[in-house]
Amino acid sequence: MRRGRFGAPVRKLGAVTDSIDSRVDIGHVHLKVADIDRALGFYRDVLGFDVTQRYGDEAAFISAGGYHHHLGLNTWESRGGSPPPHGTTGLYHVAIRYPDRAALGDAVRRLAGAGIPISGATDHGVSEAIYLRDPDGNGIELYRDRPEAEWPRGSDGSLAMVNAPLDLDALLAEAAG
Repeated sequence: MRRGRFGAPVRKLGAVTDSIDSRVDIGHVHLKVADIDRALGFYRDVLGFDVTQRYGDEAAFISAGGYHHHLGLNTWESRGGSPPPHGTTGLYHVAIRYPDRAALGDAVRRLAGAGIPISGATDHGVSEAIYLRDPDGNGIELYRDRPEAEWPRGSDGSLAMVNAPLDLDALLAEAAG
């Protein structure tokens, strides 16, 4: 039997026989950025994240609600760099979940006020999502989940997600309300 890097048996890729523990979630994401101050101008000053710790011009850790960090921004391998070219592998986008429609609408208001372009707005049935790029070209999705009871389902009970247009004016009106 072949053994992997840490001595565990290596098995062939195939069907997963048991699922990951349902309590597992994504704790944080680190993004390579070219300039910490420019990145903070977007994530802190536009989106409203709080800086929890900063290491000069090398790294900053930001969060919502006092968590140690949801996003790490660093220049360790990317200071002054450019975004990766299209057609290469890597991160497609980071999804930032908002608690409700009004909070998502407020994020859209902040983006508009800062002149940040939105590249897409989609109602997926299970969620409502806004798509854009940060100053370093990283894909960003700002979204809110619908309650699971409202998720569209097929006749067999499986998810039936959609890609329908999202009414940004209605979303902004909800934020103002």
